[in-house]
Amino acid sequence: MFQAGAGSREAFRLRAFMRLQAIVLAVAGGTGIGEAVAQSALAAAQTEIAAAAVPVPTSPAQAPKKTRFVIALERRVDYQVQSLPNPNRVIVDLPTVKLQLPPSLTGQPVGIVSGFRAGLGAPGKMRVVIDVTEPVVVEKSEILGGGGSNGPILLSLEIAPAATDMNSLVQAAVAIPAAAVQRASISGGIQPPVPRPAERPDKRAANSYKPLIVLDPGHGGHDSGAMRNGTVEKDVVLAFAKTLRDQLRASGNYRVAMTREDDTFVPLEERREFAEERKAALFIAIHADYATARARGATIYSLRDSVANNLAASARRESANDALSESELSSLKSIGRQGPAVKSILADLAGREVESTRDRTGLFARAVIENMGRSTNMNENPDRNAAFQVLLTAKVPAVLIELAYVTNSADAAQLRSEEWRRNVARSIRSAIDNYFSHQGARLPM
Repeated sequence: MFQAGAGSREAFRLRAFMRLQAIVLAVAGGTGIGEAVAQSALAAAQTEIAAAAVPVPTSPAQAPKKTRFVIALERRVDYQVQSLPNPNRVIVDLPTVKLQLPPSLTGQPVGIVSGFRAGLGAPGKMRVVIDVTEPVVVEKSEILGGGGSNGPILLSLEIAPAATDMNSLVQAAVAIPAAAVQRASISGGIQPPVPRPAERPDKRAANSYKPLIVLDPGHGGHDSGAMRNGTVEKDVVLAFAKTLRDQLRASGNYRVAMTREDDTFVPLEERREFAEERKAALFIAIHADYATARARGATIYSLRDSVANNLAASARRESANDALSESELSSLKSIGRQGPAVKSILADLAGREVESTRDRTGLFARAVIENMGRSTNMNENPDRNAAFQVLLTAKVPAVLIELAYVTNSADAAQLRSEEWRRNVARSIRSAIDNYFSHQGARLPM
């Protein structure tokens, strides 16, 4: 039922409740062509109606292109219209009703419309999907005809390109009559917000939230760490940390920082502060163990409960003492609030923060143990607690991973293996993915 050329037309007949047709008409803003077509459509069922694609102005000084899409219905019904991006389309939801769409488009789009289809959207509901060439809004939708005459009943949609700059949005908002906004609000037919242009998946991922993970390769510089079987701890843990860093960055889901990236020594307190100052979502210290030749496998350490309890108590005391300045206390008194009560509340919140950090640490430690066991040997007792200096933090979930024992020849060979490092790093990356799949882990500290 379409003609591609400007002004060309092909007639078709409408018979009410018998043979239903629909029209797509590309119109330039302010031409009045759509009104002429609508008036002719409201004539008797035998009236011939023309549908055509009118040339659209392309100069910025001219009015923007619009497209009128008309659906013929067997009766008047309630409907809902929404425009959606990615892919760009207009959705029309109706109750079960007989309707007719024109033949599928071939070749170039008509106005903004590049295609359309209809079918059952849900039990008892019909859905018409109108594909469009760019982000759009439906400026106007109305049902024409059916007012006691025998003429066809038409659902008319005026589709226009969405304004993508602030000036266009402001001008469009000012141009809408207040009465029209009030009517739309009462009827529930307000358009959804203007859709944003579709973004490439890689660009959208780059702008999304990315937790910061701090990797802490142990020792360095004059501190070589454990040495045995041709394996030096400071070297193998740095190599492993770089492998894990590269895998995490390649996933596109995380930001990664390292306390050292070369053979330098970093004091223990500075390592912990490095993570706290950057508000890291995870702190992972990486080491290799030293024991008897029989001991082997990986071990994961988290902070000992008694030490964690002391940290919580300390955090409460520090918060109570440092929460409010003298001027803030004076302000509270001026409005009838008691400083000690407020201090107590803030101290309690600080204690809860420590408890939350401990819970998150335990959750991550279990995820590491479960996933590392798929790629390397685990110690007989892999889940351990200790009071290591780098774990003495109440602000960041922190674990220390002993990858293997340099004193065990088989473990030492694995630590020097690039393939082993890749496999184990992949397991830890999976543990990190699993950890952040929990909603609580993604909440800011």
